[in-house]
Amino acid sequence: MLNVYEQVERNKRRSNLIIVFFAFFITIIFYFFGRILGYGPDFIGLALVLAGATSFAGYWYSDKIVLAVSGARPTSKEESYNFYTAVENMSLAAGIPMPKVYLIEDSAPNAFATGRDVNHAVVAATTGLVEKLNKTEMEAVVAHEISHIRNYDMRLATIVAVLVGAVVLLSDWFLRGGLIRRRRDEGEAGSLIFVLGLVLIFISPLVGKLIQLALSRRREFLADAGSAMLTRQPSGLISALRKISADPEPLEAANKATASLYIVNPLKGEEALNWLTKLFNTHPPIEERIKALEAME
Repeated sequence: MLNVYEQVERNKRRSNLIIVFFAFFITIIFYFFGRILGYGPDFIGLALVLAGATSFAGYWYSDKIVLAVSGARPTSKEESYNFYTAVENMSLAAGIPMPKVYLIEDSAPNAFATGRDVNHAVVAATTGLVEKLNKTEMEAVVAHEISHIRNYDMRLATIVAVLVGAVVLLSDWFLRGGLIRRRRDEGEAGSLIFVLGLVLIFISPLVGKLIQLALSRRREFLADAGSAMLTRQPSGLISALRKISADPEPLEAANKATASLYIVNPLKGEEALNWLTKLFNTHPPIEERIKALEAME
């Protein structure tokens, strides 16, 4: 099993490889559609610029994008005392700078970490989590997210979430946007573009999901173990996981691109639909996570 330092270095390498892959993938999409629409080979230059801009934004602004999409806002010790002090205490225990603390106005309990490194990290929680968890459970959840930050999991997961969303939006734009309307009345070319756009809409989420799975669900087990090490109380996270997973409310601020960031799958009801859904679930089953934590008590 990798130690913490080896895990950090591996996650840094994976972040760079994923950015390169997405840049290549987006370039191919732009070039492919550019040629079908009748543009010359010079269109590849524009494709490279757009792919580079998307990848650059994915690295430098992914945390801000995810926070904006999630409707998160900064909070204070006065407003969210248990949550804020838990972030203070757990970051001190982990030996990292204190992350910024954000709150999401949603009654469904959940939390995630984001940011490109330990000096630009954020821990975000819903108002439901702050209201429904006690102090011990709150510290355990925060310690889980602090472990993601220390292991550089959050940068990897956040970049993937943003770039997956960008590819999906790009595919949807080609199908429904002006480029399709421009050629729809031009016979076979318009029909071909429409069909290819439709195919991309189905392929792009699959590609993104496969990449998320390639990151391995083991990072959740590693963060759970990190939480138990920081708090010295595996029972706190066990109780928190049970409360969060048992809550029936779906998290409205979450979507399929950002769901993998949260401590528990926020898209309630989807994880138990069928074996195929379970296969593509980015979160390990709660029962398995609890069993691993109970073995640490």
